Order: sequence, then structure tokens, then C-alpha cells
Amino acid sequence: MNRRGKYIAFEGWEASGKSTQARLLSQRLDAVLTREPGGTDLGLAIRDLLLGDGPAPTERAEALLFAADRAQHLAEVVEPALAEGRDVITDRSYGSTLAYQGYGRGQSIEELMRLVEWTSGGVLPDLVVLLTVAVDTADGRLGDQRDRMESEDVDFAKRVIEGFGALAEADPNRWVVVDGAGSIEEVAVRVAHAVGVQ
Repeated sequence: MNRRGKYIAFEGWEASGKSTQARLLSQRLDAVLTREPGGTDLGLAIRDLLLGDGPAPTERAEALLFAADRAQHLAEVVEPALAEGRDVITDRSYGSTLAYQGYGRGQSIEELMRLVEWTSGGVLPDLVVLLTVAVDTADGRLGDQRDRMESEDVDFAKRVIEGFGALAEADPNRWVVVDGAGSIEEVAVRVAHAVGVQ
């Protein structure tokens, strides 16, 4: 019988290095690499609704769209891979809902957590790697071409970053915090150490 795979999520503010470090770790572990939103065909359509140039969703609609993406993502990509014994690395997961829609948008963390639990059926990442970078560092990395989230103001960014910190502090058995400053290679070494791979 196959062992169940390990489910690892990368979280953090925009341009913190999540996508790069998720890719590097997935290569190192020969894991399935995926992302939220957009890890499925349905998710790609939802991603465009959330981050594209179309009409902006209301705050509740935004949370529900992210939840819909996650439900599809878990059912179609994450759960089957874990059941087959594959490790799964995802660029974003439930932490982003709590940090962005909760701390960032000011929606109830408790209500959002109930939505997360219902959407996920209780399947949460075994480990969450939070990459931290200063707002000005992230701003410099982003450049001029930005999606809807990347275009939010500094106050929103600070609330989200503080929210991620609060989430990590509240659940130290699941969350590890990694300094995202420095070169890609330097950060990759810190990530490997935090995850416990050589």
C-alpha cells in the first residue's frame, strides 16, 4: 500500500519568491507542482476572473471564487496525487484566503476558516512555508506589469503580511517562516533546511 504523500504549501505576499521556491523544492522532491488559483482548467478561468482586467468581484464574491478554485484543485489535483503517494507542492493555499480576504479585506477570520474547512473537507497542507520579504523589496521585484492583487496599496500589503505572521505564530506545528531576502540559491537553502531535506 502506498504511503500518503506530503502536502506542502508556499505562502507570502506578492513577489516573495513563492513560485520560484515551490518549483525548486518540487524538483528536489520529485513532487507534483501546482498553484492556487489556477491549478486546474476551471481554476484558470477563476484566476482570470480574480486577477484579470474584468470587473472586480465584491469582497465576499472574491472569497467564494478562491474557495471554488480550491475545492476543484483539491479534488482534481491534490487529493489524487497524495493518495498515489506523491508529494504535492502548491504555490498558495488556505493561508492566502485568511491573510488576503481576512486580514487584508477585513472579513471575519472565523467565517473564512469555516469556508476553508468546508471547501477542503479538512484537507490542509501538512506544512506551510511562509516566505517573508519587506514591502519595498517586494515592490521592487514586481515591476510595472501587475495583476489586481499586486496593484493593491501599501496599507493592504502590510495588513496581509501581518496576517501571515499571525497565522504562522498561531499554528507553529504547521507553519515555518523563512526569510525570502537574498539570492534564489540562498533562499532555497533556507527552505530545504526548514522542510527537512538535504
